[in-house]
Amino acid sequence: MKEESTGRMREISNEELVNQLFDLYGNDLKRIAFMYVNDLSLCEDIIQEVFISCYRNLSTFRKEAQYKTWLIRITINKCKDYQRKWSFRNLIYKPIMEPFIHSNEVAAEDVYVKSMESNHILTTISKLPAIYKDILILFYYQDLTMGEICQITNVKLNTVKSRLARGKQLLKQMLLKEGVEYGPIR
Repeated sequence: MKEESTGRMREISNEELVNQLFDLYGNDLKRIAFMYVNDLSLCEDIIQEVFISCYRNLSTFRKEAQYKTWLIRITINKCKDYQRKWSFRNLIYKPIMEPFIHSNEVAAEDVYVKSMESNHILTTISKLPAIYKDILILFYYQDLTMGEICQITNVKLNTVKSRLARGKQLLKQMLLKEGVEYGPIR
């Protein structure tokens, strides 16, 4: 629905809705996809498939959830589909260096070190089992509430809480095993 200049609400087309959803959530979905596949061009392909799927299935969207949670679920499923493919499992990850901190006041060396640390943490998260990886990505990188995570993953609240705690513990163990100490994982 979109308000016309006359004050009446008009029905918007599916194309307009998908374009609005892309503008609102495209970057967030791309970040989620990148955390799963660690390849920028592949994550762009996945996001394209997500919005094609969104367009095709708009008529089946029951509006029991928000569009954002629905799109995140589609993105996660598409990423998992790619991970199941034989060709993907045999790729060597080549993470793209992208600074996660943008500040003019920080020395270039500090930005580089923080970028390397963030990249290493993301790479380590990508090695976790999917049940923990999903929760950690949604909680820390998408800042979703426990309730929203429950909707997206179709998992009960207590299960989400225990998977978050277990995922943090596994991540910490993996980082320590690699000899990396990043401070407390909240």
